Amino acid sequence: MYQSDTQIRVRYAETDQMGYVYHGNYAAYFEVCRTEAFRQLGISYKALEADGVGMPVGEIRTRFRRPARYDDLLTVRLLLKQPAEGSRVLFEYEIYNEAQELLTEGHTLMVFVSMATGRPVPIPPAIQAKLAPYFTDEETAGPLTPPKAPTDAPAPAAFLKK
Repeated sequence: MYQSDTQIRVRYAETDQMGYVYHGNYAAYFEVCRTEAFRQLGISYKALEADGVGMPVGEIRTRFRRPARYDDLLTVRLLLKQPAEGSRVLFEYEIYNEAQELLTEGHTLMVFVSMATGRPVPIPPAIQAKLAPYFTDEETAGPLTPPKAPTDAPAPAAFLKK
């Protein structure tokens, strides 16, 4: 698993009449964190696009637990819990305030596409190589690969013979 934190200070212009961060700004917060995480990994969106590969959002989900407000210092946490597969990568997010209260959770499903055709393309090998060290064999197993059997785990009591 890969994790990266980015801090963002809420600006007045990002709030609504109730003093809460306007819901549409969370997509931008996710993008800032995702871009910084890639930068930390040595991956450049700019270089990726220069090579003819884009990463549009295929899906976005946001769950609001508590409001963020003007001048809050937010920690936006990006989590890659599963390796990128095929042409897609799932980024998960958690947003905390300075009191370490979980305010928001979400995810973006990003799709690698050819900038020329707009069609999905395989994840570039250079990106796969940068992400691979963060995942174990069990985490990189595809959805059709059965998990490895535990070797020393005791059998559940319900399955033991009496």
